[in-house]
Amino acid sequence: MLDSNYKTRINRAKEDAVGALRDEFKEYDGFIFTNYRGLTVEQITQIRKTLRENDAAYRVVKNRYAKIALKELDKSGADEQMIGPTAIALTKGDTANVVAKALFQAAKDNGKLEVKGGLVNGALMTAEEIEALSKLPTKLELIASLMGTMKAPVQKLAATLLAYQEKLGGSQAE
Repeated sequence: MLDSNYKTRINRAKEDAVGALRDEFKEYDGFIFTNYRGLTVEQITQIRKTLRENDAAYRVVKNRYAKIALKELDKSGADEQMIGPTAIALTKGDTANVVAKALFQAAKDNGKLEVKGGLVNGALMTAEEIEALSKLPTKLELIASLMGTMKAPVQKLAATLLAYQEKLGGSQAE
């Protein structure tokens, strides 16, 4: 039977750990939760290296601390995704789909990494939704496609004008 005067003591070290996690989480707006059980240190290091190339981080976290840190940042709702061994891929800006793509590639390569879901730009996402996000083109790919589409009519006009000039007997050197 619990004593009614019992109060939870706050351990300063744990409070500092939550504060450090909160400060790190503040820099990111996307969180993809994974189960890393069965991965070797070498495999986790490789995942971290790949994600760093995309301005992201990969952190193995204590679930309780991560839940508290996310709640303090008003980014709660992912509690059910932080059950069991959890590592979080932290993303900035428009890199969430690139990071998701890298995580699914790592899962395919080693067969042990499992994406549980995510919290991306304030939206709670299931593992299936994160997988769909990973299949979307990146922002740069979309811009390149748009530029190619915009450039095509101008190229066609230039070719038509050049052909018309040649038909009239004009030379290109003029």
